[in-house]
Amino acid sequence: MIDRSLSKKLFAKAKELIPGGVNSPVRAFRSVDGEPFFVRRARGSKIWDVDGNEMIDYVGTWGPAILGHAPSCVIDAVTQAAKEGVSFGIPNPHEIEIASMICDFVPSVEKVRMVNSGTEATMTAIRLARGFTGRKKIIKFDGCYHGHVDSLLVAAGSGALTLGQPDSAGVPPEFAALTTILPYNDPEAVEKAFKEDGENIAAIILEPYPANAGLVFPREGYLQFLRDITEKYGALLIFDEVMTGFRVAKGGVQELEKITPDLTAMGKVIGGGLPVGAFGGRADIMDHLAPLGPVYQAGTLSGNPLAMSAGLAQLREMDSRSGWERLEEIGQSFEDGVTDCLKKIGQDLTFHRVGSMFCLFFTDEKIWNVDDVKKSDFGAFTKFFWAALDAGVYFAPSQYEAGFISLAHTSDDMQKTVEATAAGLKAVFS
Repeated sequence: MIDRSLSKKLFAKAKELIPGGVNSPVRAFRSVDGEPFFVRRARGSKIWDVDGNEMIDYVGTWGPAILGHAPSCVIDAVTQAAKEGVSFGIPNPHEIEIASMICDFVPSVEKVRMVNSGTEATMTAIRLARGFTGRKKIIKFDGCYHGHVDSLLVAAGSGALTLGQPDSAGVPPEFAALTTILPYNDPEAVEKAFKEDGENIAAIILEPYPANAGLVFPREGYLQFLRDITEKYGALLIFDEVMTGFRVAKGGVQELEKITPDLTAMGKVIGGGLPVGAFGGRADIMDHLAPLGPVYQAGTLSGNPLAMSAGLAQLREMDSRSGWERLEEIGQSFEDGVTDCLKKIGQDLTFHRVGSMFCLFFTDEKIWNVDDVKKSDFGAFTKFFWAALDAGVYFAPSQYEAGFISLAHTSDDMQKTVEATAAGLKAVFS
């Protein structure tokens, strides 16, 4: 039996002081019917909890740790930056350097604005789209998460084309009514929405590879269809690449799919583990932002020198080491191991992977949208999660979350992970 007694004590104390005992809901482990462990330290591919348990980590701070935890290049960069001052609220050279790198890496970005979170990036991208087009409504897709913005915390109705309803207390219905929720991978629903209300639609926002519903891929031609229909009706196409940007490829999904959105929201990897976000796109759209244009956005800590230095160090290291090519190799090795485990036990579960992102769905059906994900066996996933954790491998504590591989994961880590995967599958199917 794994000892997690100190984590248990800390969680009990945390619940007295912090709502639910956590500062972000998924950390509470409610999706897997348990309580979270508390981390003492992390380095490379490993994390150690307060009880001394060592685990191979595939959450990676929910994506940013693409080099692994506490890489020396990032630690050195942050240390040097901190010696010069932790915050200025005044322009600093690091902002220009990372802006130049983002514009160079991401095909669609001509200008970029740094912010402090992915939520802030998507929120402002939508405000900018409305300000640029002079229209009010947006389209989002069921199962795509874009942060806790009022107009995006919206649940789909029962029909294929419905006005959204608030998905959180505190969100006025009037806000949600400006958001239309459609099923992902359903071009007919999008076509209908534009035919009925195209002159009022400012933008479509989506995760091009939805990664908050496990990991879902677009059908062939779907992203190009979205590009074409937004151009036809004068709406903007916003890619939320907070998770996939600089993760699945140097230029994100848009590089892989050869699609050029009008605006892109980014985060996670570009902060090297520090709080950061960004959004960018066509120069004529971005120039509608204050101080040049009428769309207001501001942030005291935007362009913080510590976050900029960390992100620069991480992106430079990835580029110099051909990191994305190497991650594809590690990812393929991992996929081969998981596939072999499934064959050995005679199970045909659905496994999705692109580069260093992955998700094992406990269903043998094809996954094209969140409704398909909901057909998964969540009880089986819970058994698998705890068995793998007891075997020393930490996967995301929810069937709705993707996993992340880093450059720090070794062949030995892969072997141990395959063994833990086999143990998890045995716990489910034996």
